[in-house]
Amino acid sequence: ERVLFYGVRHVELVLMYLSVRVPWGEIRGQVWGPDHGRPVLCLHGWADNCGTFKTLIPLLPKECRYVAVDLAGHGLSSHRPPGVFYSFPAYVADVRRVVDALQLEKFSIIGHSMETVVFLYVVSSCGPICVFPQFTALYPEMVDALILLDTFGFVPTDSVRTMQGMEEMFQFENKKEKKTRVYSYEKAVERLLAANPTLSEESVHILLERGIVQVDGGTFFSLLLHSQRNNLSLPSAESFQHTVVKVPGGHHVHLNKPEVVAPFVSNFLRTKALAWSRSRVHKL
Repeated sequence: ERVLFYGVRHVELVLMYLSVRVPWGEIRGQVWGPDHGRPVLCLHGWADNCGTFKTLIPLLPKECRYVAVDLAGHGLSSHRPPGVFYSFPAYVADVRRVVDALQLEKFSIIGHSMETVVFLYVVSSCGPICVFPQFTALYPEMVDALILLDTFGFVPTDSVRTMQGMEEMFQFENKKEKKTRVYSYEKAVERLLAANPTLSEESVHILLERGIVQVDGGTFFSLLLHSQRNNLSLPSAESFQHTVVKVPGGHHVHLNKPEVVAPFVSNFLRTKALAWSRSRVHKL
């Protein structure tokens, strides 16, 4: 089987664990909600994993089926083969693999931080982000609602930054010694807090559930941090029909204080996705 659901347990919503086979291993994640709920794909930010939605999803409409995945190199998902960039087009391909494996025809999207950029690739049908014409011809018809949580914004970058990102990746690949740093759990918490000051300590523990690997002598981070982050090319805000909502909090407010964000996300899903699709049945 290409896709596997396993480890069912009950919380406020039914939670299942997801594994999608890909050429280099697997993409793993979590699924909340009823079998025939309206599909909502949830993708985490640059240094996070799908645990970033753990506190928010239970507060969202129960009629939806939320699929949160760890993208390649994050959480419990496999890393890409050596020499393969963690570029935004590659992440778009990962999204497509998950969508195909789950046989999704129409779905909504919640993306945080870097993944809002991935989805701008997905939903745009014109402009400078037409990296894959075949994708841009298909994806706008598949996505009915797009929710961007603290996105980078709609600001294009130049080729110099793209080249810098590639050079950083090459330098990392050419290092003669690549030592894996082992930390105690307490030190791992300190390091993640230092790297992400907007996280609460509770949120750090949530992300570490899928972000570290236990080894002799301690733990190490599963996230591959050296990535081609600067390869951004986005359209202007005028290319989209959109609504901007500002809430108090930092970059991880959706995880730290989900009750602040949930009412806006819920209202958007109900008015933009659920309203017209109640008569449709979605199999997931």
